[in-house]
Amino acid sequence: MRRIGLLGGMSWESTAEYYRLINTEVATRLGGLHSARVTLGSVDFAEVEAMQVAGDWGAAGELLAAEAALLEAGGAELLLICTNTMHKVADTIQAAVGIPLLHVADATAATVGDAGLTRVGLLGTAFTMEQDFYTARLAQHGLDVLVPTARDRADVHRVIYDELCLGVVREKSRHRYLEVIDALVADGAEGVILGCTEIELLIDPDHPRTQVPVFPTTRIHALAAVDAALAQT
Repeated sequence: MRRIGLLGGMSWESTAEYYRLINTEVATRLGGLHSARVTLGSVDFAEVEAMQVAGDWGAAGELLAAEAALLEAGGAELLLICTNTMHKVADTIQAAVGIPLLHVADATAATVGDAGLTRVGLLGTAFTMEQDFYTARLAQHGLDVLVPTARDRADVHRVIYDELCLGVVREKSRHRYLEVIDALVADGAEGVILGCTEIELLIDPDHPRTQVPVFPTTRIHALAAVDAALAQT
């Protein structure tokens, strides 16, 4: 089993979910008392969030690249960035290490493709929905990506930072997200990507109100990491 490096803390709530999912899957596949070989680096999200707001992606990339190098020095053999938004600086992080970085958009696109879908809605932070670092990566895999309206994007982003990143889960916000999903479906989305690791704290992919398949990126990314860690080399 290869050692998985988790570049986390953005937020710690979703990083904890990565750890839980990875270990649960390893135990399921290998049985007994097996658990994953994991090295975790957890940054201070307040520092990263301030860089996001300031648009200082260069500094954010340098901070995360340095953390990734520490993970590699600690024995990590493959790397996960435990957040969708900070894949904006994935190239900077990959350049700082000699181990493979498993990109969340690649893993997600593969899962969507396996489901036979090509037109999907995307929920995430404003950065993920409005900039092209994520949607363009999905498009490289042949996906047509729809994003919510400006008002809906603002609501989705606010709930992530003001509630979910603080561990707050509100039924009112769940209802609002389901409204946004319904609007994407009305616009032609065949499925919806939950493109922020915290959204899975709010929306269950099996929620009875979702009319189309929902793709939880945290779970998809975590299971892809287990595939890579257990693959024969």
